[in-house]
Amino acid sequence: MGRRALPKIDPTIKFDHLICHVEDLQADFDVDQFFGRHAPLEIEVGSGKGLFLMNASRNNPDTNYLGNEISRKYANFCAYRFAKYQCDNARMIAGDGLRLFREFLSDEIARAVHVYFPDPWWKAGHRRRRVMTPEFVSDVQRVLQPGGIFHFWTDVEEYFESTIELLADVSDLSNPIDVPVKQAEHSMDYRTHFERRMRLNDHPVFRAQFEKT
Repeated sequence: MGRRALPKIDPTIKFDHLICHVEDLQADFDVDQFFGRHAPLEIEVGSGKGLFLMNASRNNPDTNYLGNEISRKYANFCAYRFAKYQCDNARMIAGDGLRLFREFLSDEIARAVHVYFPDPWWKAGHRRRRVMTPEFVSDVQRVLQPGGIFHFWTDVEEYFESTIELLADVSDLSNPIDVPVKQAEHSMDYRTHFERRMRLNDHPVFRAQFEKT
């Protein structure tokens, strides 16, 4: 399923302070300075329209939530939503998430990394473009604190199984733990917009989490 058009942004709401581009980061990028405070950090790669970050940040005000979205348009929309709903503990970085991890995130900085419904790149010749590469997995393990959790969800069973095999082959993260399906109580009570679309259309969703020991 392709992406749907984004709602219009209210030009009176200012959100520039909630977003930057990976191309503009410096080698000494300071996450605490970006948020204006020190707090436990969780990172999402591929934030889409920002539903997970918005809900998580509102429910956990003592945690910082850093989102990454390759599309500047969608990253801007996420930051706009944070400003609109006063999610002061959420921020966005637009651009290449693999570069963000590889070049700018410090060791053991995050207590969780979230990847939900990444592009599956179906064709065999395109699979090298998948976010779940050995290099990215290595960086996830490096960025996670001891006891930190890596969350991975997808609607593509082959991608799910290959990711489990990849993590077993190239990381020391624990064996996957199945994540139970949460019954949604209302239309926004899903982890992401894509999860909502999949479940409302009776498509399967494969979920697992891994721990850094």
